[in-house]
Amino acid sequence: MPLLDMPLEQLKEYMGSSPCPADIDEYWDNAISDMKKIDPQVSITPSEYQVPNVECYDLYFTGLGGARVYAKYLRPKNAVAKHPAIIQLHGYMGDCGDWSNKLTFVSMGYSMFALDCRGQSGKSEDNLTTKGTTGLGHIARGLADEKENMLYRYTFMDGAQLAGIAMTFDEVDPEKVYAYGGSQGGGLALACAALEPRISKVALLYPFLSDYKRTWDMDKAVDAYNDIGMFFRRFDPRHERESEIFYKLGYIDVQNIVKRIKADVLFGVGLADTCCLPSTQFAAYNKILSKKDMLVYPDYGHEWLPGFEDKVFMWFNK
Repeated sequence: MPLLDMPLEQLKEYMGSSPCPADIDEYWDNAISDMKKIDPQVSITPSEYQVPNVECYDLYFTGLGGARVYAKYLRPKNAVAKHPAIIQLHGYMGDCGDWSNKLTFVSMGYSMFALDCRGQSGKSEDNLTTKGTTGLGHIARGLADEKENMLYRYTFMDGAQLAGIAMTFDEVDPEKVYAYGGSQGGGLALACAALEPRISKVALLYPFLSDYKRTWDMDKAVDAYNDIGMFFRRFDPRHERESEIFYKLGYIDVQNIVKRIKADVLFGVGLADTCCLPSTQFAAYNKILSKKDMLVYPDYGHEWLPGFEDKVFMWFNK
């Protein structure tokens, strides 16, 4: 296997390059407090998509800043007994996906809540008013403003809020609410479990949104990370504020909040991943304090990992 990052033994010890703000816990505690003050005004209406044995709904709730946030909600038809639920988070600039690709979990007796991230390709509202511009992506959105006004603060909290809403549903067992996602969805699954500690299991693949400084130092701030370079070009062309900027990004760096996770974690990584470097993923994994397991695919990158989804199905159903 060609080596594009660190040897595996070093990856297992790597603890990240990006700074962690001293007040990181206060920052997210305040965000949770702000969320709890909101009347979510949950709205559930039957979707046009309906199939036998499954009830499908369009769900909206009010998130931080007053935005109306959308999620697909599926449950077994005529569900009476309490059962597990999965919070599904999607990849960068995508949406929550088709109804049909969630039916396997529902056929196993699960409810599914699939979030649309703000300002991406789905139905959620992005009403953030912030200083500065975003020419390319969401990492930099709000970075020129106060730290409380970075877009991912809101997106992270949307996942946690949706999980909390799911736990209030009569048919859902609040002790069996799980988070699941890959790439951006993997990072958001970690954030969801960190900010809603009642989540009991998290399964994820190659998380985005971790260890920004390492990505920059390895000259891999391209594709999904390319707005970091564009931010420097537009707002700090001589890198006079480089340390300050990476410190501020530390607030929305998932490696800095995974210590809050109480859930069991199943983590998939490809060692040939050039989109989200393995070291950035291990930076998050190595800081998780709860029960965890990592499945390593030496020859695979940011792509389908054979057998991982089957492992997730069996692990959730344990």
